[in-house]
Amino acid sequence: MRRGGLLRVLVAGLVLVAGLALPVAVSQPALAVPPGTYAFVTNILDDSVSVIQTSDNTVIDTIPVGDAPVAVAITPDGAFVYVTNSLGDSVSVIQTSDNTVIDTIPAGDGPVAVAITPDGAFVYVTNSLGDSVSVIQTSDNTVIDTIPVGDTPRGVAITPDGALLYVTNVSGNSVSVIQTSDNTVIDTIPVGDGPLGVAVTPDGAFVYVAGIVADSVSVIQTSDNTVIDTIPAGDGPLEVAVTPDGAFVYVTNAVGDSVSVIQTSDNTVIDTIPVGTNPQGVAVTPDGAFVYVANLVNNSVSVIQTSDNTVVDTIPVGTDPVGVAIGVVPEPTTPALKLTKLTTGEKFVRGRQGTYALTVTNTGDGPTDGSAVTVTDVLPDGLTPVSFSGSGWACTLTPLSCTRSDILAPGADYPSLTLAVKIDENAPKQVTNTATVTGGGTTAISTATHTTTIVDKKQQPKPPHHDRPGHGKPGHDKPGQGHLPGPR
Repeated sequence: MRRGGLLRVLVAGLVLVAGLALPVAVSQPALAVPPGTYAFVTNILDDSVSVIQTSDNTVIDTIPVGDAPVAVAITPDGAFVYVTNSLGDSVSVIQTSDNTVIDTIPAGDGPVAVAITPDGAFVYVTNSLGDSVSVIQTSDNTVIDTIPVGDTPRGVAITPDGALLYVTNVSGNSVSVIQTSDNTVIDTIPVGDGPLGVAVTPDGAFVYVAGIVADSVSVIQTSDNTVIDTIPAGDGPLEVAVTPDGAFVYVTNAVGDSVSVIQTSDNTVIDTIPVGTNPQGVAVTPDGAFVYVANLVNNSVSVIQTSDNTVVDTIPVGTDPVGVAIGVVPEPTTPALKLTKLTTGEKFVRGRQGTYALTVTNTGDGPTDGSAVTVTDVLPDGLTPVSFSGSGWACTLTPLSCTRSDILAPGADYPSLTLAVKIDENAPKQVTNTATVTGGGTTAISTATHTTTIVDKKQQPKPPHHDRPGHGKPGHDKPGQGHLPGPR
């Protein structure tokens, strides 16, 4: 291939762009994103991510991220997007419900590629200048491990069962195989020169690796990690993507300004599709109907219709688009808290104590968000609080309330609260107690009321005849003792 073209590709593909003055993306107000299929495209010179709505191929949002974003990956549930910032040595986390950056995670030196495990629990990031892979735990977005790999790691892909990770080492002309159970390298596979992009077939049987210097694609058999085929591609093959049915592999040829289509049944190139100038990242829609290709020089994304492999649309995006990933943003889920209030007895008795039991249930389709959940009770006249408590709750008598912040899953209950009250001697015959629950990410207030009847203390009855003094004493039943004959 041409040396000048290779240099341009490596500048974009490996992100060796230190010293460039990059423009700053302007933040926009966060808006709710409707459910649907979206393509997320990194713009390396804009420090941004363009969000394309695939239903009409319009850019609906531009998200500012870190310095020189390269690769992008979406969690399996579509809730979050992870973006590698190659010059910022970090990973931005985007929340897809409103397309806002909710976290920035420090990574290794020169992070470029990213892949997420099928269960969404871990994110693997290749650090091209650190010769390592960072492992991020998604539950708290912390780096829990750093794995040494080959020379200049670039691409990364995970098998569908999540057991193995394949990492291309550009300068080492090899692929490192990482066992995710303990994050150790268990194999190193020689491949064609300049391996960059990598993808695994949906059945996990094969791995396709684009060799930018070799102008070919290596096919690795995962059962024994051997190269079983080498497929000639276009000029400067850079990235690869496999269709959901595993029938075809799409390869961007960065110098040839085209996309090669490989038929996996016999590993032959069946088509070559002209696209924009210097195509980079490539991704397939979940239904397999379309392929999206980022064109670096044209600042655009080409949309290929897979039924006939023709370009059906070209979408303007930010400056120097590099990476692309496609995912389904789900219908937003929200918590809904319901408060139930009962008394432990049918009636309250004046001058004594009574108790209420209060239970908070999440009846929504989403968990609470970790913000404070507060139960507040306002007692009616005639009742005075004695105690308010429940496992995991922090309660006070003034004001009469309890709070907690742990996340409550849909359909689950918090431990019940017990409110003990003293019933005044002059309490009315009937009282209605009202309590509310708020917070946890809910917008509505749930109110629970309970009406209770109040009765007087029962008067102590006179002791029965046989319990009266003198009854049962000796002589009680003798004449003149105890009962006398005749009317009483």
